[in-house]
Amino acid sequence: MQLTPLNLPFAHLKLSKQGDSIFVWCVIRKKKLVLTPEEWVRQHLIHYLIEHKNIPKGNIASEISIHMQTQHRRCDILVYNSSKQPFLLIECKAPQISINGSAIRQAVHYNNQLSVPFVAVSNGLRHEIFEIDYKSQTHITLDDFPFFI
Repeated sequence: MQLTPLNLPFAHLKLSKQGDSIFVWCVIRKKKLVLTPEEWVRQHLIHYLIEHKNIPKGNIASEISIHMQTQHRRCDILVYNSSKQPFLLIECKAPQISINGSAIRQAVHYNNQLSVPFVAVSNGLRHEIFEIDYKSQTHITLDDFPFFI
């Protein structure tokens, strides 16, 4: 697997190899995970949130199960605010997947269950970040991830 340079600061990821597979240590889930292109993005974003946005590890969850009628989906990253309320949902895509309407709709679909104030979609190269205004049923596009509150 080629490790694509991302549009994120350097992350101190712990990589290991077993046979032909590369693994990455997830500081949130506290286990080794197979390093897929999407996991490469997810782990960089987790480190970015911790190291550059000063979000405590205990306020970040990864691969959270969401129950949607008869389906079970997984939210890539969910950040909780200091009151432990869901604050930011991030949907991760592999670097070669474009951030388009379909990817954004997926994140919005997940947010229908969570109702967080901030939603982001990232392939590690491009980050689309939105603040949701539930009263007016609109959104504002942001230039950066929100500050942790």
